[in-house]
Amino acid sequence: MTELNLEADVVELTRDICDIESVSGNERELADAIEAALKKYSHLEVIRDADAIIAKTNLGKASRVIIAGHIDTVPVAENLPVQLLSMEREQVLWGRGTVDMKAGVAVQLKLAATIVEPNVDVTWVFYDHEEVDAALNGLGRIARNQPQLLQADFAVLCEPTAAELEGGCNGTLRIELRTTGVKAHSARPWMGKNAIHDLAGALQILADYQPQTITVDGLDYRESLNAVLVSGGIASNVIPDEALLTINYRFAPNKTAVEAGNYIIELFKDFSVEIVDAADGARPGLDRPEAQAFLAATKTKPRPKYGWTDVARFTALGIPAVNYGPGDPNKAHADDENVPVSQIYACESGLRDWLTA
Repeated sequence: MTELNLEADVVELTRDICDIESVSGNERELADAIEAALKKYSHLEVIRDADAIIAKTNLGKASRVIIAGHIDTVPVAENLPVQLLSMEREQVLWGRGTVDMKAGVAVQLKLAATIVEPNVDVTWVFYDHEEVDAALNGLGRIARNQPQLLQADFAVLCEPTAAELEGGCNGTLRIELRTTGVKAHSARPWMGKNAIHDLAGALQILADYQPQTITVDGLDYRESLNAVLVSGGIASNVIPDEALLTINYRFAPNKTAVEAGNYIIELFKDFSVEIVDAADGARPGLDRPEAQAFLAATKTKPRPKYGWTDVARFTALGIPAVNYGPGDPNKAHADDENVPVSQIYACESGLRDWLTA
C-alpha cells in the first residue's frame, strides 16, 4: 500500500495523492492510504464508512466545523502521473485530480495532521463517489447512515475556487418538456402535425427570459434558464409526432426546489412539463461568527457559487457552508487540468490561520 507523509510539503503531498488513481468506484487504495496515515495521529479519532474517512478532534470546544473534500476523480485522460510544470510564468501541478479536488484534499490532510489544538473542534471528511450519480455520493451516505458524524456549526467544502471564498450555491432543476403531433410523409406534411415545430412557443419563452439576480446573505446570485437538449423525429422524410426539450434552471438559494419547480410549471403552463431532477441550493451563512472569522483569516472577498456543489447537503442538515479550495473550477475535468502551486499554499495558509487564530 502507498504510504502518505502528511507532514510533507503540501505540493508534494498533492502530487502523491493524485498519483494514486481513484476514478469514481476505484477509491479503495486512496482511502486505505488516507486512513492509515491519519491513524498515526493520537489527537484524531478516525472512522471509516465504506471508502470515506472521517477524522475528528474531540477537545470539547464551544463549536465544531466540518472541512470536507471528495477523493474520487473523473476518468484519467493520459494525464497521470502528475507533472510539475512552468506555465504562464507560474508553477503548476498538471494532471488528473489536481483541481478537482485533490489539491484541496492534500491541504485538508496536512492541516488535520499538523494542527493538534485548533481553536474549534474539527471534523475532517474525505468522501467517495462525488463524481457519479447522486445516490452513490459518500457524503450523502454518511448523512443517512451516521448523521451524528456530520453535526457542526459551519462547514467548508474544499471545492476549487481559485483560493477565493464562494458562498453557498445555486439550486438546479432539470425539466423535460414534450410536444406531440401526428406522423406523416414529409412530402404531404398537411396530413400530419409537426411536434418539433410545436416547440417554438417554449423556445420563445426561453429566448425572452430575463435572468434575475437575487441577493442572499449579501451575495448576488445570478439565475439562468436554458434549453440544453432537444430531440425528435425518426427519419428525414417523416413529420415527427413527438419532440422533447430538456431545460435546466439554476435558481438562487432564496427559494426551495419545490418553489422553483412551481415557478417553472407556471411559466410553461401551456405545455406538458415533467421535473426529472431537482436539488436545493445553499445559503452561504456569512452572518455566522465562524464565517466572519473565516473571511478575516483568509483575507478573501466572498462571491456566490453559481454551480451546484455538496455545500447544499450541509445546508439540508442545517449547517451553513462555503466553498474554498485551490484551482480554477473551469479546469476541473479538463484534459489539461492543472492547479497553480501558489493557490495550494494560499489555501493551506488561509485555513491554518482560521483554525489557529
